[in-house]
Amino acid sequence: MSFGGFLDNNHGGDGGGSGGGGARIVADIPYNIRGGPMSQPLSKSMFNSPGLSLALQTTMEGGGGAGGGVGEIGRMPESYETGGGGGGRRSREEEHESRSGSDNMDGGGSGDDPDGDDGKPPRKKRYHRHTPQQIQELEALFKECPHPDEKQRLELSRRLCLETRQVKFWFQNRRTQMKTQLERHENSILRQENDKLRAENMSIREAMRNPMCSNCGGPAMIGDISLEEQHLRIENARLKDELDRVCALAGKFLGRPVSTMAPPMPNSSLELGVGGNHFHQLQGGGSGGVLSSTTSALPLGPPDFGISSASSVVPSSRASNTVMGMDSSLERSMYLELALAAMDELVKLAQTDEPLWIRSLEGGREIMNHDEYSRIVTPCIGLKPNDYVSEASRETGMVIINSLALVETLMDSNKWAEMFPCMIARTSTTDVISTGMGGTRNGALQLMHAELQVLSPLVPVREVNFLRFCKQHAEGVWAVVDVSIDTIRENTPAFMSCRRLPSGCVVQDMPNGYSKVTWVEHAEYDEGIVHELYRPLIRAGMGFGAQRWVAALQRQCECLAILMSSAVPTRDHTAITASGRKSMLKLAQRMTDNFCAGVCASTVYKWNKLRANNVDEDVRVMTRQSVDDPGEPPGIVLSAATSVWLPVSPQRLFDFLRDEQLRSEWDILSNGGPMQEMAHIAKGQDHGNCVSLLRASAMNANQSSMLILQETCIDSAGSLVVYAPVDIPAMHVVMNGGDSAYVALLPSGFAIVPDGPGNRVGSETENGGVGGGSGGGAGGSLLTVAFQILVNSLPTAKLTVESVETVNNLILCTVQKIKAALQSDN
Repeated sequence: MSFGGFLDNNHGGDGGGSGGGGARIVADIPYNIRGGPMSQPLSKSMFNSPGLSLALQTTMEGGGGAGGGVGEIGRMPESYETGGGGGGRRSREEEHESRSGSDNMDGGGSGDDPDGDDGKPPRKKRYHRHTPQQIQELEALFKECPHPDEKQRLELSRRLCLETRQVKFWFQNRRTQMKTQLERHENSILRQENDKLRAENMSIREAMRNPMCSNCGGPAMIGDISLEEQHLRIENARLKDELDRVCALAGKFLGRPVSTMAPPMPNSSLELGVGGNHFHQLQGGGSGGVLSSTTSALPLGPPDFGISSASSVVPSSRASNTVMGMDSSLERSMYLELALAAMDELVKLAQTDEPLWIRSLEGGREIMNHDEYSRIVTPCIGLKPNDYVSEASRETGMVIINSLALVETLMDSNKWAEMFPCMIARTSTTDVISTGMGGTRNGALQLMHAELQVLSPLVPVREVNFLRFCKQHAEGVWAVVDVSIDTIRENTPAFMSCRRLPSGCVVQDMPNGYSKVTWVEHAEYDEGIVHELYRPLIRAGMGFGAQRWVAALQRQCECLAILMSSAVPTRDHTAITASGRKSMLKLAQRMTDNFCAGVCASTVYKWNKLRANNVDEDVRVMTRQSVDDPGEPPGIVLSAATSVWLPVSPQRLFDFLRDEQLRSEWDILSNGGPMQEMAHIAKGQDHGNCVSLLRASAMNANQSSMLILQETCIDSAGSLVVYAPVDIPAMHVVMNGGDSAYVALLPSGFAIVPDGPGNRVGSETENGGVGGGSGGGAGGSLLTVAFQILVNSLPTAKLTVESVETVNNLILCTVQKIKAALQSDN
């Protein structure tokens, strides 16, 4: 609790007079004492002066006057004993009478009593000590309410047989006493810190007078060591002591010793050239892994990111929270230690090849050699739990985005989620420890929370709390690392299904606005909660691994580049205006986001899972209420999703599902006939990355045609087909550039991933895009089918068994139709 606000500015009475100085002063001037040498309130800057304690002591002991104003501050402990007014000339009995805030003067607290006679000399005031019962009652109310109002003071005075003025003065004096005690305690802390700094200064001066030779350890001759070198060595010694102290504190909380020595540098190196004339090389690992350059050398050791150390002094305004502030500072120091260790590990994983990373025979992916990893890397978040398994992957690719833009995207939680919409269900920045140095993201450190997803009801959402740390290693070379903090925070949930080991990316600028991205993903998780159908995919790092992050980044950046280009792709309909394209793409993105939230049951919506006997075992059915959402029809929304294995390649399955001519073979909304594409907006070089507006043929003259908004996307990690029926007038508004937020839709669709490590979606073409054709080999596919349906337009209605059976039959029937159609093509 802070007592800085306990003193009010209300006047307790008219001032003046030798007899009532103390009563007026505690009411009018919270930080001043009448009769002392200080006449202005104390400011925070004055706490830096070593003479402040003397000034306070002089004020407290010498103030008073004939009325003994200072004596009414309150009862102090022996170490804070105050004297009476008049330099101690009063008798011991009188001093005892006035040493507590429980003492009051008979006749009020002001020497200018309006009832008194002007011509008579002031009468001598008599002091009455409160009874123990009165003091107990006053102290009890003070703990609950240090600032009682007039009604409370009146009630208390009646109950204790005191005057309201006596009650008021007692509370004012009690607050002044508490404030004085705190100020003296702060003075003591600042005095100790001042003595510490003075001793440190003396030791530095002594070291400068007697410089030592670093080679032999003997005294150095004058002229052998320059003054600048002396300063550097002294600073180095100070930093080493600081590092030892922080490592000791971090080791206590991490449960393992934290070494201050850098491990030996590995022989291999990662070439990170920027242009042709500046060759940079990423060297070493451990705590000293930095970039060396032919043009400049970067300093060794942890940089100063503006984070307060564990020994920081808390300002006086937060004196009551000193312990809490020290705990927070200690925690932040531990975060910095963890972030630096994670950055070193990420750099080592990004630069080292064999034997740490081995190329697999299936698909050419890079597989981590865990034995080699255990040999060269010390775990920075503790050992792996016994029931967890590890997944590790690394991927390198060219991305059409510069390093600064990518770093800014990764450090902003909203932009990060927009860049990876199908992978991140929800994310937020919970605390910003450091915003960076020099107006850049270099040294930025923040706490984040994220829900990562694979589009299948058989794979639970991964919920992680982690540190994200950004560092610039050279001009145009950045690294961003994530690491879980579950071993540090005490309020971590008891059950955590995933730990994020140092993971992230190293980004290097390339010509023509491209960047070379090396992505590393390393995690430990509980495999028991994953369905057996998806375990090989997840363990191989294809569900949450580096391949998927890089593929999604390439596809999204390519889409942004096309949308920002003034040229319209040849397949696009020129009738759609630029604002109409933007509005239509925004609507399609909202549709896809809602589809992903329904498949994975993330916390974006409040879903209620249903367990019904008439629902297939692998079908997950959920419901939620849609109320006051202009982007959805009101009522009860039912979502059903399931995942199955199909013996066809992912590319062939994707081409079949997105073909509007073959849609009647599986979609009941097609009315049994082919669909016509009314609008087309390309989102990438591959024809499969686009947003389309389809129109179904009417069954008869009385039936109106239906419009279906569809988005399809594909990359080397998987593909997606999402669609939703939309209102025709509303789509006309959207295509003319109107607001798409009021278009109500409920999405359905498909998510396709390979069934194993040796199977990829599509084949790589010469330009780096995803090619068409059969592509991804002879492996099978994992297909997720999901529907969202409005079962009742009343949000308060109850869900019926018939509605659940209808949706269950719809999803099973769709899967059977897809299987039959693909078998007939063979």
